Amino acid sequence: MAGGGSFLVALLRRGAPAIATATSELPDEIADPAPMHALRRISRMSGPIDPTERDGLLLRATRYVVLIPLAYRLLAVPGQFGVYVLQHGATGLLPVAVFTLLSVALNVAGFRWMFRSAPFSGRNAGKLLAVDLAFTVLSPLVIAATVPTPAYFDALAVTSVHLYGEIGLLTLALGLPSGVVFGLIGFPLRMLANWLNTGGFLVAAAFSTYSVLLAELFLATAALVLTGLGTRLALAYGTRNGRLAERAQQHRRLHDTVLQTLEAMALSGPGDPEERLVEIQRLARAQAMEIRHTIETAASEGAEAGARPLGEKLAALAAEMARDGLRAQLVVAELDDDTLSEVRQIAIRDAVREAMRNTMKHSGTDRVVVRVEERDGGIAVITRDHGSGFDKADHPAGFGISESITARLAEVGGTSLVESGLAGGGTRVTLWVPF
Repeated sequence: MAGGGSFLVALLRRGAPAIATATSELPDEIADPAPMHALRRISRMSGPIDPTERDGLLLRATRYVVLIPLAYRLLAVPGQFGVYVLQHGATGLLPVAVFTLLSVALNVAGFRWMFRSAPFSGRNAGKLLAVDLAFTVLSPLVIAATVPTPAYFDALAVTSVHLYGEIGLLTLALGLPSGVVFGLIGFPLRMLANWLNTGGFLVAAAFSTYSVLLAELFLATAALVLTGLGTRLALAYGTRNGRLAERAQQHRRLHDTVLQTLEAMALSGPGDPEERLVEIQRLARAQAMEIRHTIETAASEGAEAGARPLGEKLAALAAEMARDGLRAQLVVAELDDDTLSEVRQIAIRDAVREAMRNTMKHSGTDRVVVRVEERDGGIAVITRDHGSGFDKADHPAGFGISESITARLAEVGGTSLVESGLAGGGTRVTLWVPF
């Protein structure tokens, strides 16, 4: 019952140590169907790991497996107590009822420990597990000393249910060897209880519980192995998708920075070569400054503390575009600075930057209006110009719209809509993200 704490230690020490290894090799290894590789993966799950390593993601991913023995005891012990009451009525009722109440209380405490929001504490978890273990060991002896012999074996059956759950709990919390050791201890413990109540050790009766003990050990071990393998698969899947997302982000950044600058250089019209050279140098210098700023601030940009509100981000973006010749009029409604997360603010800002650059390159105008407002449970940013516009049938969405705008907003749960009309109708880009 020591609940989440010791159980998490267990899962980290015994249940899924291989999961905490470097994930770079996971996809290839998991994809290999060779039986020997599968056996090696399973065997490594019971091996030791460095106890100084703490993997919070691993703990969160595997901690809830220990709810299985807790739930089993929480349901099975009262059920077995009901059978006892039907068979023996008030005979020996008080000690068995007290045991049942304490068992339920310990398992409820275990559930609360698992779902609490406080940080993990190995020391407190060890104390809780020790209390649960002591209760499991002493209960049969107390029942044997207080329940009349005619009702003794049925009363002992109530405590045996708690003991079966304890074996599963120890297996998940401390590993298979701990569960096996406690299962072996259960045999002399049962004989001692028999002697206290009947005056004889009753070896055959003590052995009668071992089929259930073996089943509990098997189920707990299976849960441990399946949890470990399942978590490995989940981490491999997350690693692969994370790499794909990182690659897409890098492509967008290249498109929004270096590629845009190279295209601007290539589109420079005829004129004095010296003036064109000065213009190219200006563009290159501005691009170099932007890339350097991106590199230097990448680590801290996503932090919530000290981040600038969305209005300031868009104002800085408007100033940036003004240096390149695009005059932006910014209209921002009164917004709560804490309304939108930093990740969504950055996605909005970068998507607006792409929309503005499309205006600079394709619209034939140097003016754009950017309006920010609350809409439909989120924030909408509308970028509007009165340029030449385009026909979507003749100009399907390219990388800039599909990736730098649409995909970027989709990654943070938002949407985008690009509308355009011909003959000076201009273009309107509407970006929306939820609160």
